[in-house]
Amino acid sequence: MSDTKTNTSAKNLPYEPIQFAKKHRISVEDAKVIIDRHGADRKSADKEGRRISL
Repeated sequence: MSDTKTNTSAKNLPYEPIQFAKKHRISVEDAKVIIDRHGADRKSADKEGRRISL
């Protein structure tokens, strides 16, 4: 008997807009635009969030 586990790590899921906005200290509207643009690619979303927060 083997357990089948699904791989639902946080790295594979897009950010929640409010969480992302708080992390980068940006508006929720900006966070939604970034998440829509980058989807589940957290690395590029974080890069964009840092760019906007400056």
